[in-house]
Amino acid sequence: MDKQTKELNDVVIRFSGDSGDGMQLTGTLFSDTSALFGNGISTFPDYPAEIRAPQGTVSGVSGFQVHFGSRRMITPGDYCDVLVAMNPAALKANAKWLKKDATIILDGDTFDATHIAKAGFKTENPIEELGLSDYNIVMPDITSMTRDALEGMGLDNKSVVKCKNMFALGICFYLYNRPLEHTFQYIQTKFGKKNPAVAEANVRAVKAGYNYAANTHLFANTYDVKPSSFEKGLYRSINGNQATAWGFIAASEKSGRPLFCGSYPITPATVILEELAKRKDLGVKTVQAEDEIAGICTSIGAAFAGNFAVTTTSGPGLSLKSEAMGLAVMAELPLVVVDVQRGGPSTGLPTKTEQSDLSQALYGRNGECPMVVIAASSPSDCFHYAFWAGKIAMEHMTPVVLLTDGFIANGSEPWHIPSMKDYPTITPPIVPANETGEPFMPYRRNEKSMARGWAIPGTKGLEHRIGGLEKDSLKGSVSHDPANHQKMVDSRAEKVARVVDYIPEQEVIGDAEGDLLVVGWGGTKGHLLSAVEQLRDEGKKVSLCHFNYINPLPRNVADILGRYRKIVVCELNKGQFASYLRSHFQQFEFLQYNKTQGLPFTVRELKEHFESLLN
Repeated sequence: MDKQTKELNDVVIRFSGDSGDGMQLTGTLFSDTSALFGNGISTFPDYPAEIRAPQGTVSGVSGFQVHFGSRRMITPGDYCDVLVAMNPAALKANAKWLKKDATIILDGDTFDATHIAKAGFKTENPIEELGLSDYNIVMPDITSMTRDALEGMGLDNKSVVKCKNMFALGICFYLYNRPLEHTFQYIQTKFGKKNPAVAEANVRAVKAGYNYAANTHLFANTYDVKPSSFEKGLYRSINGNQATAWGFIAASEKSGRPLFCGSYPITPATVILEELAKRKDLGVKTVQAEDEIAGICTSIGAAFAGNFAVTTTSGPGLSLKSEAMGLAVMAELPLVVVDVQRGGPSTGLPTKTEQSDLSQALYGRNGECPMVVIAASSPSDCFHYAFWAGKIAMEHMTPVVLLTDGFIANGSEPWHIPSMKDYPTITPPIVPANETGEPFMPYRRNEKSMARGWAIPGTKGLEHRIGGLEKDSLKGSVSHDPANHQKMVDSRAEKVARVVDYIPEQEVIGDAEGDLLVVGWGGTKGHLLSAVEQLRDEGKKVSLCHFNYINPLPRNVADILGRYRKIVVCELNKGQFASYLRSHFQQFEFLQYNKTQGLPFTVRELKEHFESLLN
């Protein structure tokens, strides 16, 4: 039978299996291969919340979804065209994400009575029980064929079975006519020197899966997805945590100040610290502290000493850092606090995404303690907003909270690597040596920005007091004077408010007026934009207003809000941004659409809700 090749515009594949089945690596290799081929990609790693869930159970299923196509992909897709499920539990956990005509690739070796029972099925036929009989199901014995392919290599059984994910990857490479060279190169780089036998075994497994699919005519058709027409330039696949780290390095370069990161490892923010720790060659200094409080306090000390200082965390860690954040506000030192949001409260859902830390970022400190708050929207633009968080922190001598979330932190997409000449210089207000003999006034402010000067320790004539007690409005000495406290509270608030003069005006995607304005912030942008674009293609008067600068808000927000008949605020929480907008713009009615399932929105659910509002 001759193989027929059909052309598709985009495809969603979901790889799933036990935590030890290598699904994250499998998905990453397929994604990187597609990106190098020239496709647009968007990925969604879906980690289990339990660290050591029992093998073969639904709670231990790990997934990786990739959406690739012949244009830029801005979401990882709602539902999948292909589901690779390495055991019954993976099938059970992910059956709800299948498109109606999806292909399901199963490891037949795992569909025995033991695995079926572990997955919690009530019958001996999971396919019928889940109502999947009409789907295109292929069930090769992946584990057995991996053993056959690696026979005679001298590897133990555990090492052999670990290669079964590469066999499944080879099947998918065949189905979508993907080149194999990048994967082979990756395997050789990762394993070749330390364990050449393991490298050879993985290469063999990929080839065996590819050849099996080809020689057995496993699929009636294979598919081509043409490259996207990206703007010319140098690209790489990047996730949000990597992009955040690189944005800080860029800000350090543009400011001339050395970069320091003091952090405590916490899911899903740890990769930022790990990425920065690799860059000693660029002068980056990192400290893995013993706890969250120590992490931020080392960073505050580094800021006092003249470093561009950052600290990274997630929601529970942000709670612990709150007192020290107040110290940075009181001392008026530049600091960026990254909060990679996850499901809460408390330790909550460590591996799942949410946007529920906004109120904490805005208000979660004692006293009148205003801070600049910025939110990134996609994996690649984490670079941009990390850079601007650093610029604002250093030039305005204020702490800045940068909000990302687990979805964009772990997800990846192609990133057009920018030229640093296209980014502005950062000019911190560093105070020169005081040769006059006059007393130094550490809290004398810039008339326009209200920022005080950055007095680097050891600089002649700049001796001054620093700490958490209220300061005299000029001298910096401890002051308990009521009028002075009022003045300093007002000055710190005004300094943050004046940042509005240094950020861009808010933009709207779509018509400048219409029936419905969709409002969002942070990592929901891709899904909101997709839903809005689909409705606009149908002739609906819907626009998107997506926020990155949250405190202060851009100055033209009220003008935008007044041009639409209805406003709906969509966020992955119970309505924190909607409440924030109501407090600023009481003249408008804000509808809400909220989700707190540890999952991003789907385009389908958003579109259906917007249609109901329009009708």
